[in-house]
Amino acid sequence: MNARGAKNKGREWQNKIRDLLREKYEGQLEEDDITSTLMGESGCDIKLSPAARKLFPWSIEAKRQEKVSLYAWWDQAKTNCKDGTKPAIILKSNRKDPLVVMSLEDFIDLL
Repeated sequence: MNARGAKNKGREWQNKIRDLLREKYEGQLEEDDITSTLMGESGCDIKLSPAARKLFPWSIEAKRQEKVSLYAWWDQAKTNCKDGTKPAIILKSNRKDPLVVMSLEDFIDLL
């Protein structure tokens, strides 16, 4: 796959995550409370307004790649993590189920 195709896949994945979050919080948030960043823009891949962060306190790193570099991605997610949120990676590979990666501590806190 060429670079343009890979970027398109990544952008589509970010938009899918954005749309799922908007659907989850429909009626509680405005559409522009959850947006997808432009490709190549630094920071989290899913931008949240202060109102959205209150309901969904996660800084999302979206990855749509076949070659997994999990700990490098994790370092990136922690670096891009906004104050008051926790880092998470949402990843997808071809013909595989989407997965969410978070710290063990954050997982235990959800229980």
